[in-house]
Amino acid sequence: MGIAKKLAQLIVTVLAVTFFSALLLELLPGDPVQVLVPFGSDQQRASVRKDLELDRPFLTRYATWLGGFVRGDLGNYYTVSSKRPVSDRLKEAFPKSLQLMVYSQILALLIAIPAGVFAAARKGAVFDRGANMTAFAMLAIPNFALALVLQYYLGVKWKLFPTSGYTPITENPTMHFEQMVLPCITLAVGQFAVYMRLLRSDMIATLQQDFILLAKAKGMQPRRILFRHALRPSSLTLLTVAGLNVGTLIGGTLIVEVIFQIPGIGFMMAEAIGQRQIVAFQSLVAIVAIVYVLVNFGVDLLYTVLDPRIRNERSR
Repeated sequence: MGIAKKLAQLIVTVLAVTFFSALLLELLPGDPVQVLVPFGSDQQRASVRKDLELDRPFLTRYATWLGGFVRGDLGNYYTVSSKRPVSDRLKEAFPKSLQLMVYSQILALLIAIPAGVFAAARKGAVFDRGANMTAFAMLAIPNFALALVLQYYLGVKWKLFPTSGYTPITENPTMHFEQMVLPCITLAVGQFAVYMRLLRSDMIATLQQDFILLAKAKGMQPRRILFRHALRPSSLTLLTVAGLNVGTLIGGTLIVEVIFQIPGIGFMMAEAIGQRQIVAFQSLVAIVAIVYVLVNFGVDLLYTVLDPRIRNERSR
């Protein structure tokens, strides 16, 4: 029943997101064909208009796109003299965006988890106050502003890291990670602040539970109590927010990929919006929505691993 419910949510989410995103593009002024083939002949424009069915009502075009998407047809990118399947570019772009998001999540969690644990263990101390102030400051920094600052100081002025570009890890691992440092820091800063504060709050509540007092009475080392006994039950909220933040990461990735010239899905979406590639944009939004729902479905499954109470309840 749970899988059927999640599948229904996936279908509703994809339909709603793609419909309204396509409707927003539809409301933009101007002729999409004029944007797609600004210097083409009347015959070329007529061919593109017919291929995109722009002479038909919006609902009819959306239904046609949806039918093609279900069959695996993601549409085409159009230029003056050619068209290229969206699926071809997506195969190249998806791994880049996925790497960027995974690296950013790992970096944020590697810093946020120990910081949140130690802040909770030292509630009210200097480290706790400093960590909270730092988190508030990080939350106030927009992604694009931080990206430009890092790009200028660490890339242009001090020349520590490349300011743009992407190199596959299989070609040059060193250059790959050097190019990923600035984009990952840009995305991870806001995530770290959220994760640290959530984990700190949950850890403070967990450390007041009876089983923690029992562990202390047995003479267990504080570090063992924190990371072995208190961290696991305190990580449910963190796990939930990490799954929900996939949407935030995707939004941040769009800006970051444009600034750092990483040819991922975010870069493709920005390009599709600017060039009025309506069909391509709908397909990309649908892919993002599917990934978002699947990630949250995976998070829901992990609950049973982290919390035996949920596993026992479902088994009953």
